[in-house]
Amino acid sequence: MSAASPSNVRGMLLATWAGAIAFSLVLVASRYAQSARAAEQVAEDHDAELAEGYGWVHVAAQQAQQAGIRRTELQRHDLASPGREAVQARIDFEPGSVFPKHTHPGEEIIYVLKGSLEYQVEGKPPVTLTAGNVLFIPAGTVHAAKNVGSDNAAELGTYVVEKGKPLVVLVK
Repeated sequence: MSAASPSNVRGMLLATWAGAIAFSLVLVASRYAQSARAAEQVAEDHDAELAEGYGWVHVAAQQAQQAGIRRTELQRHDLASPGREAVQARIDFEPGSVFPKHTHPGEEIIYVLKGSLEYQVEGKPPVTLTAGNVLFIPAGTVHAAKNVGSDNAAELGTYVVEKGKPLVVLVK
């Protein structure tokens, strides 16, 4: 067979075609990653503008992660009251971690699952709760939480909130 035989040409065309497809996929994946990074930057810039203009930053639940704290949404359901929903989340705190001052667009009912958590609720003295203790936070009340123990701590937070609003609003 010579170099220009039909089977060699067909093989070269298939190899070239496969290479072009692979190259195109790499370009698409690269462009997607660049678009995702650009979208994240726009969101960060928008939140920075809000913080400068209003003195607060709204944060979606997924963005509400603070160092040493993990929020895991367990369930979310519409309520019979129009425009209201119930959200339940587990919040895990590493030793010494603090969730800074924030509010919710509705009531929060806290049940401490483990550890020792100190809550600072606006207008009240700080209170330290341990496993089995509960706390009620009225809608819009500024509060913060800190793990004051030497072990991990966790709470079950149940929120009855306005649907469509950010679950957590950080306060300066």
